[in-house]
Amino acid sequence: MEIFKVIPNRTSLYGSLSAEFDPILTINSGDTVQYSCFDAGWGTPSDEGKRIKPFERRDIDWGHALCGPIKITEAKKGMTLGVRINEVIPGPFGFTSAGKYPNWQNQKLGLTTCEEINLQWELDKKSMIGRTEINGREFSVGLKPFMGIYAMPPEEEGIHITWPPRFCGGNIDCKELGKGSILYLPIPVDGAYFFVGDGHAVQGDGEISCQAIECPIEFVELTFTVHKDMHLTMPIANTPNGWVSFGFHEDLNEATVQAMDGMINLMCSLFNLNRVEAIALGSTVVDLRITQVVNGVKGVHAVLPHGALR
Repeated sequence: MEIFKVIPNRTSLYGSLSAEFDPILTINSGDTVQYSCFDAGWGTPSDEGKRIKPFERRDIDWGHALCGPIKITEAKKGMTLGVRINEVIPGPFGFTSAGKYPNWQNQKLGLTTCEEINLQWELDKKSMIGRTEINGREFSVGLKPFMGIYAMPPEEEGIHITWPPRFCGGNIDCKELGKGSILYLPIPVDGAYFFVGDGHAVQGDGEISCQAIECPIEFVELTFTVHKDMHLTMPIANTPNGWVSFGFHEDLNEATVQAMDGMINLMCSLFNLNRVEAIALGSTVVDLRITQVVNGVKGVHAVLPHGALR
């Protein structure tokens, strides 16, 4: 098992997803990759810790700054990729914007006529505290860093946008996918062509302003394992808090059904149940949560806490 390092530069950063890009690395199942990542808006710390944007976007850089792609030798379409998240350490700053932008929630809440605000956060990776000021008052939050995007391109040829979550990963924006979690993704293309990016220092479920604390990531370490006999249609995850299943759809009801279906299937496998038995028991212990409502395709995740069902 080998350990590789990825430094973000002009050749290792993309603002889109594609299996047509040249891999920045080719690794084997069981290998580990250590990254540092720009923030979603292509910012990174200068030597003095100030946010800079060292690269102009190319014609294909429509979205988040992502590191990749990484090709995995054993990965074949229809298999499952396990991504173990060993560590996520935030950079020194972050930002959160709110108001004015005419997304659906701002329109419903009457916030499109308000001036946009941009909160600037100082992030302390030792104390894991973030601080910002509003009108001379300091506010602080505890940090729980994670990557918003763990992704492979969909099976269709061409270049794909980074914004939506998909069955093969993407802009999932789930705060459960931090240190200690294993995310299982259906592999859509031979070689996997894996990308990562969109660091968050902390986020509430829903990501209601359209942004969490967006931040560069100083260090993220991922270990990749190809599961040849594991076949999924949607992602699941084993996190420190519990098992998680996901649903993605423009209709929140449809996303909910997908998440519930994934959890029922998981409980049938874990506890040797039929589907009706699984949903009956699940109604006592499974939590449904809105992952995010801001990426066009909405996300719902179902959580089965470890030890809740004995």
